[in-house]
Amino acid sequence: MNDIYSNKKRSEIMAKISGKETKPEKIIRSYLFQKGFRYRKNDIRYPGKPDIVLPKYNAVIFINGCFWHGHKGCNKSKLPTTRIEFWKNKIEGNIARDIKNYRLLKEAGWNVIIVWECEIKNKQKQENRLKKLDIEIQFPCPF
Repeated sequence: MNDIYSNKKRSEIMAKISGKETKPEKIIRSYLFQKGFRYRKNDIRYPGKPDIVLPKYNAVIFINGCFWHGHKGCNKSKLPTTRIEFWKNKIEGNIARDIKNYRLLKEAGWNVIIVWECEIKNKQKQENRLKKLDIEIQFPCPF
């Protein structure tokens, strides 16, 4: 199936996509603040510039878009049908970079928490994920 937009128009659309202040980020930050957690946003001092850094709990949170970070098994991570090779390389590069950043943070003693966009897409999933997030921050998994 061909794209309904020209290459130029598609490029303009994709260039406008921002990786900051997304709806999932706002939901997570609002929840954390209501629960009394204090954090830093997009701190460039750490590998991968985590979306949220909780210094008191030695935890970082990455709020990943399913498409951009290649969420396995999620229908939102399906590759487009045009420029398949480009998108495949782009997403694989993002995944490799993410893995490297997570490893560096863990080696430095940080608790790395990943929240996927699809985990908070509706109210029920959102409530479940936010409850789990509380536990992950305060009681990190030892392995």
